[in-house]
Amino acid sequence: MTKTHQHSRYLALGMVLAATNMRLPITMMPGLISALKQTLGLPSSMAGFITTIPLLTFAIMSPIIARLGHRFGNELIIYLMLIVLAAGSYLRVVPSMMLLFIGTLLVGIGVDGGNVLIPAIIKDNFPKRIELATSSYTLSMVFVGSLGTGLSGLMAAHWSLTSSMAILSVIGLVNLIVWIPNLKYNHRAPLMTKAGNQQDKRPSVWRLPLAWIVTAFFGLQALVYYSLLTWLPTIFMARGFSVVVAGNLVTIMQLSGLPMSFLVPATSGKKAGVVTMITVIGVGFMAGAAGILLPGLSFGLSVILCVLLGLGSGAAFSLAVVFFTQKTTNGFETADLSGMAQSAGYLLAAFGPVIFGWLGSHVGWGLVLWLAIGFSALLTLCGVILQRHVSIYD
Repeated sequence: MTKTHQHSRYLALGMVLAATNMRLPITMMPGLISALKQTLGLPSSMAGFITTIPLLTFAIMSPIIARLGHRFGNELIIYLMLIVLAAGSYLRVVPSMMLLFIGTLLVGIGVDGGNVLIPAIIKDNFPKRIELATSSYTLSMVFVGSLGTGLSGLMAAHWSLTSSMAILSVIGLVNLIVWIPNLKYNHRAPLMTKAGNQQDKRPSVWRLPLAWIVTAFFGLQALVYYSLLTWLPTIFMARGFSVVVAGNLVTIMQLSGLPMSFLVPATSGKKAGVVTMITVIGVGFMAGAAGILLPGLSFGLSVILCVLLGLGSGAAFSLAVVFFTQKTTNGFETADLSGMAQSAGYLLAAFGPVIFGWLGSHVGWGLVLWLAIGFSALLTLCGVILQRHVSIYD
């Protein structure tokens, strides 16, 4: 049983703000692409790197951040990463293409601090309220992520690019202030662990078969989600919908995942709840993608299919976060598993849209949807295997 750590009364608020900062600095950028092209002369060929750079950064930095949390304390490392995030966000405000990409790199590093270590913070500080804490964390992240692109585009239409980016980045500065009280309760890995207690004798998560199943689960959900998010507008336009309608359908998909951010953690304490959510993932992803292949696709059916895809993607991401805490025994193990899974997972997510896009352009979008269905089946299988085990050390 994980021992509850002492923590600041502002920890929950700091976690919610950190969750917001884990999506908004990334999801706000697609809505600003047109303004970036006009202001900086950003070529279309380089615009995709604004999303790819953070994903590649997650893949590289996740295991490193987990180890830094062990050595220096999770609360301290999160704060340092928030500083890096704020610095990167405001570097991007300066009208320079070079600073745009340097800032995006720093944003990716900063965001990954929360990606890896917030699940560990939840495990250590809310062991008896993991479901509630995880719900608050994932709901904040998904909600802001869903609104980020549309909000940034709306602001850029009425204000200058620099003003829009500066205002959207203010929440990073607020997070820096709110997190300060948590530094008083910074927790490092126990010294006795280094002396060779039972925990220290456990093998590295990189050598555990079930840890690789968790990694596959996270990676597959990220691959399918980011690939569909990137190419569904194009697929819907190929099926005869306008640009505006295609964009609205993808927005529906994103917003449909919000309820799962609450329901998955709330039901994860019961085996039946996990089984139900794995079913939602399988049906949502596979039926949603398969339906788009049907001839004579109507708008009404497309809305239903996007809702299914949203439910599946929302359940998959939330359940992946639940597995980080549920399948480990303390916060440092959680950070190790989270770092491993997100390293491999975001590597897949970074290259998935590129490969799917090439296949769609050269072979056909039908193949892309069939691949999404196949990967979703593997994702569901990984979930079935994991729900049968108490921890990755079984």
